[in-house]
Amino acid sequence: MSKTFRPWEIDQLQLLPPSVHEFVPEGHVAHFVRDLVRESLDLSEILGAYTAERGQPPFHPAMMTALLLYAYSQGVFSSRKIAQACEQRVDFMAVTACQQPDHRTINDFRRRHLPALGGLFGQVLRLCQRAGLVKLGHVALDGTKIKANASKHKAMSYARMKEVEPQLAAEVARWFAEAEDLDRSEDDRHGRTDEMPAWVQSKQERLAKIRAAMAMLEAEAAAEAAAREEDRRAAEEARVRDKKRPEPTVPRPHHMADGTPSDNAQRNFTDPESKLMMTKDGFVQGYNAQAAVDSASQVIVAEMVIAEQNDVRALAPMLAQIKANTGKGRIGQLPGTRAHDMRMRLARAKYRSRYRLRKQVVEPVFGQIKSALGFGRFLMRGMKKVQLEWRLVCTAHNLRKLLTAVGRAALAAAR
Repeated sequence: MSKTFRPWEIDQLQLLPPSVHEFVPEGHVAHFVRDLVRESLDLSEILGAYTAERGQPPFHPAMMTALLLYAYSQGVFSSRKIAQACEQRVDFMAVTACQQPDHRTINDFRRRHLPALGGLFGQVLRLCQRAGLVKLGHVALDGTKIKANASKHKAMSYARMKEVEPQLAAEVARWFAEAEDLDRSEDDRHGRTDEMPAWVQSKQERLAKIRAAMAMLEAEAAAEAAAREEDRRAAEEARVRDKKRPEPTVPRPHHMADGTPSDNAQRNFTDPESKLMMTKDGFVQGYNAQAAVDSASQVIVAEMVIAEQNDVRALAPMLAQIKANTGKGRIGQLPGTRAHDMRMRLARAKYRSRYRLRKQVVEPVFGQIKSALGFGRFLMRGMKKVQLEWRLVCTAHNLRKLLTAVGRAALAAAR
């Protein structure tokens, strides 16, 4: 007697149309994110941007917002991959109700509403507070280097700029001098011609980029020299007030003490605001993404992005952001440098120091974002857009933590 199998009838039609609520199991993150956006988030800033009735009705902004938040929570960041998932993955269909926006629509929506989407970080964080996930008993701050949407090979050092700029300028000037004589002779034979060869336009554009990069490096060096002087004065005032020995100040590696760029200072032509930074795997062209994490639940309570190797200058604004985001927290005075005090405190407490908890509080969060979600490179360019993109990633991380808490509460209630 042969074995009986279940029928596999791929051409069989369903009697009743399926419901999106049945695409994925009850309690799935797709249902959670979709319903959270519909019921708990204030999208008035996004909705307010749509006023005119011209043209074809667009996709609903709430659906697009839910789609982006869900995609980021699943580690899908590319607009093309999000569009592909809307066609192929039932969990994405459960969010969009089977609507399929193309990648251009998704990308345009994200770019247009990026500031408002970044603002959702605060709303999700307040939901985490209501769920009891934000204790602020111990908060750890740290930064991680994330690659920019630019190659480190598209950067040039200040020394190389100084070398190339006059050579390129002389070459362009020489060509124009030769071309002027050639144009006169060709005008006599063939009539006037005003076309400029493509290679000349390319070299002119490259010369302009080099000059702009040099100007930006010089302005940056001057600004940092002024900031360094201000820090020195603050440290001196603190030393006089506290009667402590002054700590030596070390010039930044990419700028001279007199406010001029050093020869090894670099500027990237693809994303000029990104920096070449050292990581355990070597140098990367990127940004320094900061996060303040509550140790009770690994919820991110503050975030920002800086374009510096060191995390020191992020401390004060991050403390202020923690207080603004949560309405709690005490911000201490930060006059001058406290590096020596911190070293002494760590030395006295040794491995029992609360400051050593940073590795087990913040590093797992960076691991979840980089490894679990797969966010290892920014999609956008420029500091302003990169900051908002990082805020959106942190919002997705907190959504996952909120779902875990809600799921546990539901399970406990069921028991």
